[in-house]
Amino acid sequence: MPRVLVTGAAQGLGAEIARRLIALDYEVVVHGRDASRADVALAAAPGAAGAVTGRLDSFASTRLLADDARRRGPYDVIIHNAAAGGDQSSPVLTEDGLERIVQVNTVAPYLLSALLSLPRRIVFIGSDSAFHGRPAVDLAPPEPWDGPQAYADSKLLLTMLAFDLAARHTDRPINVVHPGWVRTRMGGPRAALPTSDGADTPVWMVTSDEAIARRTGQYVHRRRSEAAPAAAHDPALRAALIARLAEVTGEHLR
Repeated sequence: MPRVLVTGAAQGLGAEIARRLIALDYEVVVHGRDASRADVALAAAPGAAGAVTGRLDSFASTRLLADDARRRGPYDVIIHNAAAGGDQSSPVLTEDGLERIVQVNTVAPYLLSALLSLPRRIVFIGSDSAFHGRPAVDLAPPEPWDGPQAYADSKLLLTMLAFDLAARHTDRPINVVHPGWVRTRMGGPRAALPTSDGADTPVWMVTSDEAIARRTGQYVHRRRSEAAPAAAHDPALRAALIARLAEVTGEHLR
């Protein structure tokens, strides 16, 4: 039975993805930022194989998350779903000296990718806001501060990370999925899509043997491969980002 790790699974899209995969007889390990949220994630996804904990805005806690996840692995699939939204009214520096949004949305997925064994498939939950992002490979926040811009930047950098991993490991599907504007806590009540619609393509990318689901290095929306932001295809920009991520985390991709 394939085993899947879903980050950010206590509510919203992550919880819906976990439930759907469990219904398809996948072994699903869910994630919450602390023990309380892990319990919420388990309650939201009855039948989950277990839960792991760890905050993504802390290198130390993310490392503990990786340790916890390794004990429950290995994984056939990892879905990087956890994210911080752009509703901050001012920048928030973490204990590691990075702005919180970019640490949660970009740096933590990099660190987990460096610390965990490479699965057969990886799905990064992206956003079409990446098309408005700046390729801020130095990880610096926008000046003056702009929360939605910081979020867009982080999702562009996440897309670049995913495409770099795909270029390194062409033998397995590593892709970005834009789920659409989904009615979650982040998306808000006015969002166009229910979580069931948002979860459809990520789950399909995990479970399908159709051609798109088996290819790598794609930006996927509604089960279709679409044009990705130009920076994702720029090897020099990607290399600069990976070098910076390795510098700040002290870890290197395989």
